[in-house]
Amino acid sequence: MVLSRFWLAIFISSIAFIVISLFTANTYTIDYVLNGKKDDPILVSEKYAEQLPAFIKDSIKKAPDQTIIINRDTLNADTTYVYKNKTVKIYSGVQKSDGLLPTCKSTLVDLILPLIAYLAFFCGLMELLIISGASGKLAQALSPVFVKVFPSIPKNHPSISYMTLNFAANFLGLDSAATPFGLKAMESLQEINPDKDRASDAQIMFMCLHASGLTLIATSIIGYRAAANASNPADVMLPCIITSFIGTIAAFLIVGIRQKINFKSASLVIALMVLIAAIVGLLMYVNHLDLIGKNYFTSNLSGLILFAIIAFTLLFSWRHEKKFTEAGTTVFDAFVVGANNGVKTGVTIFPYVLGMLVAISLFRNSGLFEIISDGIAFVFSNMGVNKQITDALPVAMLRPFSSAGSRGFLIDSMNTFGADSLTGRLSSIFQCSAESTFYVIAVYFGSVNIKNTRYALGTMLLVDVICVITAIFVASWFF
Repeated sequence: MVLSRFWLAIFISSIAFIVISLFTANTYTIDYVLNGKKDDPILVSEKYAEQLPAFIKDSIKKAPDQTIIINRDTLNADTTYVYKNKTVKIYSGVQKSDGLLPTCKSTLVDLILPLIAYLAFFCGLMELLIISGASGKLAQALSPVFVKVFPSIPKNHPSISYMTLNFAANFLGLDSAATPFGLKAMESLQEINPDKDRASDAQIMFMCLHASGLTLIATSIIGYRAAANASNPADVMLPCIITSFIGTIAAFLIVGIRQKINFKSASLVIALMVLIAAIVGLLMYVNHLDLIGKNYFTSNLSGLILFAIIAFTLLFSWRHEKKFTEAGTTVFDAFVVGANNGVKTGVTIFPYVLGMLVAISLFRNSGLFEIISDGIAFVFSNMGVNKQITDALPVAMLRPFSSAGSRGFLIDSMNTFGADSLTGRLSSIFQCSAESTFYVIAVYFGSVNIKNTRYALGTMLLVDVICVITAIFVASWFF
């Protein structure tokens, strides 16, 4: 319910702001909000040549048939004046995201179709794990811990293995695998949900832990930093791990207190100690490597583990082929059945994702997001916060809405301020230490038709704030 009202508020406020701007300012055009594409120049206004200042008219007289770019000393560096038929069109900056109609197209072509392909492949593998019995054995091994974190889940329930694979994929930066495993977990948790329209305690705990974004290998961030010529692209690894780990602990504590979980359980304490030991051990190993070794390790570990998961699934299924025969199917046919279920899931979540991305498109292109972002940066700067920190805040603000949008701000900040600047490094930590909260809620809850998300959204946004504050302190400490 809360989420529906939130998106409705985003739609109405963005449209209202567009209409008000259209009728109160002569420098606003509505076309790019509907049809514009990302990185296109934005037409702010157009005037007749005789209405322009003298120095611009002089430039036009000298070159009446060509584009005239006014240099940094006279106007903003991104301002261009194009003269044609005594009319001057003024462009200022570029469009930050696709307009409404291009967003509809790109959502299907660039997001949903690849997502459906990932879902089909990994849901096919999940079907093999189920029939072969591998998922049951994994659930049985982890039940002592999971029944403490998720007390409403029966012992050895299949959802335990799905959640484990989702957490592992997130931990290793395997986004393409994490989503299918997570959706399968939500589907399994929905089967034991007594109120099908309302999120269960187990679903909320899973969502908040998933969205806290605990990551060991931030492969994509390292790649962006390498492309931006960072002296050591992997130097943000440890800050990212610390920030995301604190976010995960915060999510667990906040939801656990709400759900009255027993934090003194021996199995929980042991599991936490094992996780911390594993992280510290891997960090110590990576830390003793030289630059080339670090890049090689971080670039290949995630991919190697994904290959290992695929190979294990196929070999285990082949080894237990008798179970497929007893179920009246074959290994390949079982994979096809799982893949079909993945395609159906992708089709189900498409309207939820489309509505969310269209709302974000309106929000950004209306100019409302930039006003809010600039206002927050202004408040922080007046509080004495370092300008290098405020310059990175747009990444943190947009991250809960759109991973692609915040990634654009990340790349822009590294290009503008330098990959090795505090702004560039802090932007990288913001990008990898949290999830796209609204996207995750739309996809995961939408896949099982949950309408009442209860306190999930508020908790996830609070965790995002905690991650932002932690990232600022960690980045200031390290760099």
